[in-house]
Parts: sequence; C-alpha cells; structure tokens
Amino acid sequence: MKQKRTYRQYPKEFKEEAVALVRDQGYSVPEAAKSLGIATNMLYKWKEKVEAELEGKVLVEDERAELKRLRKEVKDLRMEKEILKKASAFFAKEMK
Repeated sequence: MKQKRTYRQYPKEFKEEAVALVRDQGYSVPEAAKSLGIATNMLYKWKEKVEAELEGKVLVEDERAELKRLRKEVKDLRMEKEILKKASAFFAKEMK
C-alpha cells in the first residue's frame, strides 16, 4: 500500500520571518530557503503573497472578516427593506 503524503504546516510567524530575510536583510530566496531548510519554490510563493498583501491586491484576514460581516449586513438590510416595502403597501391599501 502507498502511504499518504503528509505536508508540513508552517506557522504564520515563521513564514513572515522567512520572507523578511529576503525583503529586509538582503538574502536571496535560494540562500534563505537553504538556511531555513525549506523548498525554494515555497519561499517564492510566501514572498509573492506578502508582496501582494502589501500592495493591496489581496485581502488580509481582517479585511476578509470585515467583508464577510458587511455582506451579511447588506443582505439583512435588503431583506428588511423588502419587508417594510410590503408592509407599507399593505397599510396603504387598508387606509383607502
């Protein structure tokens, strides 16, 4: 039987520090990856993600949570608006 491949999970802090080696301390990606014992392509992906977040191209976790909350609020407000619209039409008929 084949064994299922397991992938190592790295904490967010580790990823940030690895990218900081490249961005702030002037290491090349292959040098930093080798010294940390990780794959070069993985560090390139982490660096790309951090740069996209800094440029505002990708939403960070706080922004995702806020966007989700705001979408729910908009949905609720639209539902309330429809209910009020129907109620006002109902009461307008009764007044006549």
